[in-house]
Amino acid sequence: MSTYITLGLILLCYMSGWFILSIIKQRNDIADVAWGLGFILMTVCALFLSPDISPLDVLISGLVTLWGGRLAWHIHRRNKGKSEDYRYAKWRKDWGKWFYRRSYLQVYLLQGIFLYIIVLPVVYSILSPGPNLTWLSIAGLLVWIIGFTFESVGDAQLASFLKDENNKGHLMQKGLWHYTRHPNYFGEVTQWWGLWLVALSIPGGLFTIVSPLTITILILFVSGIPLLETKMEQHPEFAQYKKTTSKFIPWFPRT
Repeated sequence: MSTYITLGLILLCYMSGWFILSIIKQRNDIADVAWGLGFILMTVCALFLSPDISPLDVLISGLVTLWGGRLAWHIHRRNKGKSEDYRYAKWRKDWGKWFYRRSYLQVYLLQGIFLYIIVLPVVYSILSPGPNLTWLSIAGLLVWIIGFTFESVGDAQLASFLKDENNKGHLMQKGLWHYTRHPNYFGEVTQWWGLWLVALSIPGGLFTIVSPLTITILILFVSGIPLLETKMEQHPEFAQYKKTTSKFIPWFPRT
C-alpha cells in the first residue's frame, strides 16, 4: 500500500474521531483545534513511515510541531469557557435535521482533505531522498520563520489587547495589526510558502505548490478573511481601519 494512501487513511480515522468527540461535546468548533494537531499527526506518521530520515526532515518536523501545537493551544485557550464559535453555531441552526451529516462531510472530512493537500510539502520532503540543506531549503526555512513570527506575535498581541478592559469597544490596530488587518493569516500563509521552498529543493517537489496555493485561496477568498471581515464590518471603527490598513500583506498605513 502506498505510504500516501496509508497517511490518508490515518487522517480519515483522525477526523472521524474528532467528529465523534464533537457530538459528545455538542460543539463543532473543536475542529479548529483538530486542525493544528492534524498536521503534527501527519508529520509524525510520515517520519515513522520514512525509510530514511535526514536532519532536515527532523528540523521541518519540529517546525510543524511547534506551529501546530501553538495554534491548537491558542484556539483551545481562546474557546475555553465560551459558547460555540458563531460560525459553527449558525450552521447548527441553519442545517437543521441535516446537521450531523453535513458536519461530518463539510466540516471534518472536507477539512481533512484540505489538511492533506496543505501538508504535502512536509510529507514529500520527509518521504523523499534528497540533499540535507541547499540554498533553496535555507531560504524556505527563513521564510517560515517570518511567517511564524507574524502569526504567533499577532495572536499574542490580539489576546493581550482583548484582555485589557480599557480596550473594550475598540478595534485592535496596534503592533503588527497596524501594518496589516490580518497578521496571523499572513503568517500562516507565509509559513506554507516557506515549507514549499524546502520541498522545491528536492527533485520533483514542484507539484507540492498545490499546498501554499490552497491555503492562500482559503485564507484570502473562502473561510478566512472574508468571514472575519464580514463580522468586523459591524464595528464602527472598521471602515476607517479598512481604508488605511493593508488587508493582507504588511505595509505602512495609508493616510
